[in-house]
Amino acid sequence: MGLIGKQTWDFTNGVYVQSSGTAVGPRENLGLLKGTYDYAYEDLHCNEDNWELAERALLRNAISTTLKKANKNVEDIDVFLAGDLLNQNVTANFIARELQLPFLCMFGACSTSMETAALGAQLIDSGYAKLALAGTSSHNATAERQYRYPTEYGGQKPDSATFTVTGAGSILLSSKKSRIKVKCATIGTVQDLGLKNPFDMGSAMAPAAAYTIVQHFKDTNTTPDDYDLIVTGDLSAVGAPICEQLVKEEGYDMSGKYNDCGLLIYDRDNQEVFAGGSGCACSAVVTYSHLFQEMKKGTYKKILVAATGALLSPTMIQQKESIPTISHAVVFESC
Repeated sequence: MGLIGKQTWDFTNGVYVQSSGTAVGPRENLGLLKGTYDYAYEDLHCNEDNWELAERALLRNAISTTLKKANKNVEDIDVFLAGDLLNQNVTANFIARELQLPFLCMFGACSTSMETAALGAQLIDSGYAKLALAGTSSHNATAERQYRYPTEYGGQKPDSATFTVTGAGSILLSSKKSRIKVKCATIGTVQDLGLKNPFDMGSAMAPAAAYTIVQHFKDTNTTPDDYDLIVTGDLSAVGAPICEQLVKEEGYDMSGKYNDCGLLIYDRDNQEVFAGGSGCACSAVVTYSHLFQEMKKGTYKKILVAATGALLSPTMIQQKESIPTISHAVVFESC
């Protein structure tokens, strides 16, 4: 592994995606990517007694699917990297309790999918692990209860609000050659432009996404033309245009190459999801299902996934703090 420029890790020894797994809730499977997920629950409770147990079921399902596809057992895995949106990462922690694997708990908010993938790839490339399992999850009702208002409250939201994805995604990495290679990862820095509205995460996170994407281009000496697709995590209808414009102002035109996972997952014309999807699971389930499937079909040869996260807490919002944000980007290439 080598450092390119200021912030990009180049995985020179070869890191490959062995398998991935996704599980989603009912609303997600009625969206634009219906039928692309490995498993879709018909009920938001996911056959559990409460929302938090439901989120745990989603991550457990995604992981078991990932291992089954690769014909691996839990005992074969060297390290487990995961995180979620809940206080103290309880979904990831409780799943790690079940797995009994060496565990790195990570919190990048909605950027956690690419954060765990990047660090997992680094451990493989440097020889500290032979098989790394990375995953993340979110649930609409658990996120509402923690960050906004419980669903029972029925509070109204502005159009700028995003809809937390109910789902989980995981990925298994190793040095064994496969159809998808993890080429490199650009690690973001915290950006904060002073925005304080928790119902407009897209505007808050757009500068972080733009910064990481531009830094990636500079570090790797590439342009948008070098990629078949550049996708952000969950900026949705409000933040995605801001990100694209900010990147353009830095001299990189992503027109025709750029999209956002929050816009890809739901049918905004027919589903009440406000500005689009958000949450840790948003970039995870879109990338590990739809985008990987399209890469295997040959639709995309090289993609840049820049997951985005708002690093806030309810207490900080109550204290009128602004919202720090971050974005981590990973390049996937088809082989």
